[in-house]
Amino acid sequence: MRRLENFLLWNLMAAVIILGQARPNIKLSLQSSSGLKSDCAGNLMRLSLDKALAVGSQLEVEAINGTQHTVLTPSLAAQCGYSMESDPWGNTRIYTSLMGCYVDNKEDTTFNVGLRLRMYGQSPSDVTSHDVTQTCSYSRWASREILCDRNYMEASNHMATPDVEAKGQVQDVKEDSKTNTIPGESGAAHGIWKMTFFTPEPVAMVMREAEQAGYAAMTTPTRLVMRSPFNTAETYSENVAGVPMEVFRVSVYYKAPHGLNVVNLAAACPTGGVLFTEDVISWHIPRRVTPLVDGNFKILEMHMGINGQRLDKSQMAARGYTLSTTDFHIITELPVGGPDGYYKSHAPDYQYHITYSVEPMLDVLWRADDSHDTRYKVLFPITTPLMPRPPHVEDHTVPEDRMFSIHMGTFLHDVELKNITFSTGVLTLEECNAKGFAVQEHNLPNGTKSFSLQVPFDADVVLKHNPEPLVTVYFLPLIFGFLILPEETPFAHPVDLEASLQDVVLPTITGTCDQNVFYITVKYGSQGHSFQTMVGSQQLTPDLGEVYKLQENGTHYSLVVPYIAKDTAFELITSDSIRARLDVLLWDPNNSWVLGDLYLACSFPLTTTKCYPNGTMAALAVKVESVPNLVPSWLTLKDQSCKPVFSDDRFAYFSFSADSCGTTRTFFDNYMLYENEISLYYGNKGTTYTSPVDPDYRQTVSCYYVVNDTQTIAFNYKPRNGDPVAEIGSGQLLVQMRLAQDSLYEVFYQAEDYPVVKYLRQPLYFEVELMGSTDPHLELILENCWATLHEDRTSLPSWDSIVDTCENSDDSYATIFHPVVRDARVTVPSHIKRFSINMFTFTKDEEVLKDEIYVHCDAVICDTNSQADGACRGQCVHPTGMSNSRHQGIKGVKREQRSVDSSYQRQISSGPILLSTQSNL
Repeated sequence: MRRLENFLLWNLMAAVIILGQARPNIKLSLQSSSGLKSDCAGNLMRLSLDKALAVGSQLEVEAINGTQHTVLTPSLAAQCGYSMESDPWGNTRIYTSLMGCYVDNKEDTTFNVGLRLRMYGQSPSDVTSHDVTQTCSYSRWASREILCDRNYMEASNHMATPDVEAKGQVQDVKEDSKTNTIPGESGAAHGIWKMTFFTPEPVAMVMREAEQAGYAAMTTPTRLVMRSPFNTAETYSENVAGVPMEVFRVSVYYKAPHGLNVVNLAAACPTGGVLFTEDVISWHIPRRVTPLVDGNFKILEMHMGINGQRLDKSQMAARGYTLSTTDFHIITELPVGGPDGYYKSHAPDYQYHITYSVEPMLDVLWRADDSHDTRYKVLFPITTPLMPRPPHVEDHTVPEDRMFSIHMGTFLHDVELKNITFSTGVLTLEECNAKGFAVQEHNLPNGTKSFSLQVPFDADVVLKHNPEPLVTVYFLPLIFGFLILPEETPFAHPVDLEASLQDVVLPTITGTCDQNVFYITVKYGSQGHSFQTMVGSQQLTPDLGEVYKLQENGTHYSLVVPYIAKDTAFELITSDSIRARLDVLLWDPNNSWVLGDLYLACSFPLTTTKCYPNGTMAALAVKVESVPNLVPSWLTLKDQSCKPVFSDDRFAYFSFSADSCGTTRTFFDNYMLYENEISLYYGNKGTTYTSPVDPDYRQTVSCYYVVNDTQTIAFNYKPRNGDPVAEIGSGQLLVQMRLAQDSLYEVFYQAEDYPVVKYLRQPLYFEVELMGSTDPHLELILENCWATLHEDRTSLPSWDSIVDTCENSDDSYATIFHPVVRDARVTVPSHIKRFSINMFTFTKDEEVLKDEIYVHCDAVICDTNSQADGACRGQCVHPTGMSNSRHQGIKGVKREQRSVDSSYQRQISSGPILLSTQSNL
């Protein structure tokens, strides 16, 4: 270890330590002694300056000698016997050799030392001065004294008596007469003429030249003093017993009362010899300092001290210090961390390290064979090498508390936690605490400190990850930013914290239906809306959300999806309903997890087939889930030219008349069936399309027309087992009877014209029509017609006008059938029957019972291609010739009652028709 590395500048900021503005600048008057302490330490005067006095200031030291004030620059301090040592916080010690240049020396026994300390603040006018004077008494001078201070080496010898000087004068002059000029012409101070340095080659200088080279030489009342800074040109290094030492050797020529005299001086100071372990500092000094000892010698005293002050054995034992010798070394051992030193933090490469510094002193007195004593005193500041101290992190996190909690330490008192870098950025300690992150500093009894931090799991700086659907891993990356004071050296320490907790609440889906839409509600889980929603096969985007009336708040969102939306699936279809299903999936795309699903199926009202009274049939073909590859536009009826009038990717709508598109018609006992088929046909052969993958598609469309006004509808598709089967619906074939104003059958009485007034035996022209149908193969047959007094068609008396499709042969005024031909109004003549009867009235005992009648008919719809018997043989094809009269005896009452029990009849009525008494035809 090189001593020069510890030198401090005098006229610079040797005591300028800015402690983060922890304390304001302190001004003291000249008389104030607060923070200053001076004492005597052997051949040194020691002045201690407390950091509280020097903080924030630039220190300048002046030497006071009477009225003279001399600023001690670093070079002048080393030349004149002054040294200074400061720790990083401004605690300063100034040492003055009692043989210093500006010390008032009284007979080498009493020494008056004066120093002026000037402390400069931020502004030039901000100056504080302190004058310090100290008187030290020291008379235990050895024949030779060697002092090794931080920045200089000093050797002093007791000067010989005049007799001795006289004896050596001739020899000295004789030796140097060859090379030296006449003494006294050099202007030497203190009576010293010149000096010769041995490096080891001799280098001669006069006093003025030596002073210019940085050396100091002087005589006192009894001693000759020589002082050399370290590493001057005339000093050299020598390894002594393995310890590197800086050495100077010089012969000094000075004027004595009896002539010129010469004295040989030497000094050797260690610059190394320190060994370190983690716990102990071992300082080695050569037992025999060979540049100073030629022959045998004996150690008379040996002392160790701290900061220039000796310690006794009890003090050493209390501090754990030891002083021992071996054959080659004097060894001082000091524990690392002892009370007389201090720790300091460092951050090379931004990594935390510490050093320990202490200033031991060794004071040895030995005696040589010539009975001359030598006092050897060394002040040797020691700083350990950098010791890495990576901060220790204790993770006290309890996941169930949902709080990261760590403790980090330990650090020296000069470390300050400045900020913490989170995933979102850098926060100061004030900002951390404002966000609810508890940052605390803990000061420990041994002078160190530690820090603690608490961060809630739900803080925005905490990263989250889900390795499993129900498990959350909380991750908190941190970088602690520190400063080392007072240098404000930064360093950082990263910490990664991680905790797992099974705390995930998955989102839930519920749904209901009404007659038209699905209502879907999704309640967020503990992780909010951090998932994708799949509606059918589509992802729920903002645009799709507008279509489905998306509404959301902090806890849930809802959708309204029509059952015919393209994201639904059709499962089952009947004639009056459709079973649709909506699939909703909550999806985590990062981990490919299904967080929730809902498969909601409901039946919605839907008429797929309609049979209109005008003979038009309408059918809706629907693409169901079991035939996924069906293209509805490819569907046709049996006649492949009959294609959908409308189609999209899910529906095909057909509208056609009952006598077209290959529709078949079948008559049964009590109903008539129109039937067609919707299929996917291939080619021109009429064969249905099939593939090895998909089933064929066949949908039967049926309309049942029943005389009891019941219509039947059905459809199905084949061949899958369990396919939906149609249910029965109802409808009507309309037949109307109207009263024409004349035999042209062009103008008819309207509802507002009734009751119609007619004269007795005036013809009544009736027309009965099958409404809406365009099927030319149908024929309307009037099976029976009769008249009654009342609106009730079963009331008595009654009179038959048509019996079993023919006119009543018992009526003297027989019913007349009128032909029907095609014209602009009549498109299918077989759908219309016309007949006329004469106006009559019912009488009893020659009295008119009532002057109005109602006319009723039963009609039958027949297939002209069939060979049916009964009424469907035709209108009066085979007259019965039989009288259907059941009751006689009341004049004017041709039929008093009539049976209307017929399951094939279409029942129609007209009336009332009033008899007018003004004319009697």
